[in-house]
Amino acid sequence: MVSVLVDADSYLLELVRYIHLNPLRAKSITSLKEAKHYPYCGHSALLGNVKRTFQDTNYVLRLFGDKLRIARKAYRAFVEKGALQGQRPDLVGGGFIRSAGGWEAVKSMRKTMGIGKSDERILGDGAFVQAVLDQAKEQMEERYRLRSEGYDLETLTHRVSTALEITPEQVWEPGKKPLTVKARSLLCYWAVRKLGYSATALAKKLGVSQPSVSISVRRGEKIAEKEGVELLNNRKL
Repeated sequence: MVSVLVDADSYLLELVRYIHLNPLRAKSITSLKEAKHYPYCGHSALLGNVKRTFQDTNYVLRLFGDKLRIARKAYRAFVEKGALQGQRPDLVGGGFIRSAGGWEAVKSMRKTMGIGKSDERILGDGAFVQAVLDQAKEQMEERYRLRSEGYDLETLTHRVSTALEITPEQVWEPGKKPLTVKARSLLCYWAVRKLGYSATALAKKLGVSQPSVSISVRRGEKIAEKEGVELLNNRKL
């Protein structure tokens, strides 16, 4: 499965609809009625028929309305409206090419304004794609620098333990105590975002699920921002 970074909410909604209609296009199901309870698609969760802790249904539904019942009704109508659409090459990547209206439009623009930036992993206009790639380059450079300086999971463990004034062993302890959750969240955030560890690999080491690590990464990022703690300083939380 390929992840695609999306520029704006309008792109996101089109992408969500397209993905949730994939089982129908692939003939894995025969109707939208069947899709309401189909276990291998996020559509059933958005309608409230299936619960998945890793799926953020609220984010998508809020784009359709503030009240849950109204939002689900609007979302259902939106999906039904797109049920007759066929393949959408414009929704599988292409960055600026997709935004500009296809290759013909891009070819004509070359004569007047040059070639826009594009990347198959990113949906958005040229400026958005360029900004994402620039940020990715900075993150990669930081990642290589940190690793060349000897940063690894052991180093991160000691950094977290120092910041929280706990032992390194406590950082890896399971449980839901506030301090434990805080420690593991910072560890996950720095490991995934700063050193490039995969959430799946980290999940195995921690003995938790991959979605749990992803949640911890987001929580750790908020903790770091709120309390001003950085990987490369010695400020205590």
